[in-house]
Amino acid sequence: MDFYKNSPLPNLPKSDLPKVVIIGAGFAGLKMARKLMGKPFQVLLLDKNNYHQFQPLFYQVATSGLEPSAISFPLRKVFHHSKNVTFRMAEAKQIDQENNRLYTNVGYVDYDYLVLALGTDTNFFGLKNVEAKSSPMKSVSEALYIRNKIIANYETAINVADVNERKPIMNIVIVGGGPTGVELAGAVAELRNNVFPKDYPELSFKNMKVVLIEAGPNLLASMSDIAKEKAKSYLENLGVDVMLDTQVSDYDGELVYLKGKESIKTKTLLWAAGVKANRIKGLIEDQVLPNGRLVVDHYNKLTCSENIFVLGDMALMITDEYPNGHPQIAQVALQQGNNLANNLINNPNGKNWKPFQYKDLGSMATIGRKLAVVDLPFVKFQGLLAWLTWLFVHLMAILGVKNKLFIFINWAWNYLAFDPSLRLLIRPKMPNKEEKEELVES
Repeated sequence: MDFYKNSPLPNLPKSDLPKVVIIGAGFAGLKMARKLMGKPFQVLLLDKNNYHQFQPLFYQVATSGLEPSAISFPLRKVFHHSKNVTFRMAEAKQIDQENNRLYTNVGYVDYDYLVLALGTDTNFFGLKNVEAKSSPMKSVSEALYIRNKIIANYETAINVADVNERKPIMNIVIVGGGPTGVELAGAVAELRNNVFPKDYPELSFKNMKVVLIEAGPNLLASMSDIAKEKAKSYLENLGVDVMLDTQVSDYDGELVYLKGKESIKTKTLLWAAGVKANRIKGLIEDQVLPNGRLVVDHYNKLTCSENIFVLGDMALMITDEYPNGHPQIAQVALQQGNNLANNLINNPNGKNWKPFQYKDLGSMATIGRKLAVVDLPFVKFQGLLAWLTWLFVHLMAILGVKNKLFIFINWAWNYLAFDPSLRLLIRPKMPNKEEKEELVES
């Protein structure tokens, strides 16, 4: 039997308080853990990383606008002054629902309440070659990989004499017309239009295509018609080739194959086409839908369970307003985490709980510098004011005063000079045996 099934998680504080184990320190899990600080619960927060990642700004790391550290926040720092919240870097492996036990890669832990907030991963829709050869963007490390890949391609292209050989190295194809794909396409187009020509004056950037592919009839499917139209118009004005009603069928590392349309040459395929819920062993058939989302009631309690709850992108709660479940966005996760924490605090026995009611605060997307679209419940607007609104909302949502200041300075500099200074090709490398020996000797 594996080690983690034999040994309890070591060095946990002793407590007679009800134990709440939260898996995942994304928007939902972190919100709930912070809400339970100082309350009569022993809280254990688990995550495979020791930092919180601000996903809406991954694309800015990928396009050299921000450093990874600017959108990441150490989880242990969040709970420096908390006596009842403990963090452990661990991967959840399996749930034993009968015995109220969670197994992780570093040991098991028993719980009174278990909260699943594992979020989602990239959905490649069964396209194995695409999964193997494209670049997703669901983590800081993946965003940094994209940054390195794009920069490395241009350092390679400048040493290629033949124009036809250079084109697939320079072209960038993005799949997925949601906010991530739209924002990424706009940022890449602005690099091509304003930054790369200064870095690589020997190259003709007329030969570089930025293509955004969407399987549906519109970009930003969940937003208003005016937002969809403006987003497409803004991207096309930046020189992005927007392809709607287009499906990718395969990718061999050189050619993106499209259903019923001509293939596109590129060595860089960025995949932002969809997500799927992360999975964990120990769930029963009635709890899991074919798409991986978990069925919950109006209090986010997992069906067929009395003490397991699911938050955020993993949860599927059917309501009159959302018969197919709530959108998989940060605001839903934050509000669900807040509601569940309040219910536990106010009445741990589960009586007279407040059902979750999603309050739609609106949605927005930015398309390059000074351009954005904003849909609020009471007004819709686009352009410069929308861009400033987008900046303010995202800046306020970032954890930590230092991170806010760092991001504000970066954004201000990029606006004034439009020359992001983070175009560094940093590829981690392990020292070989000889280099290790030299380090030891020195």
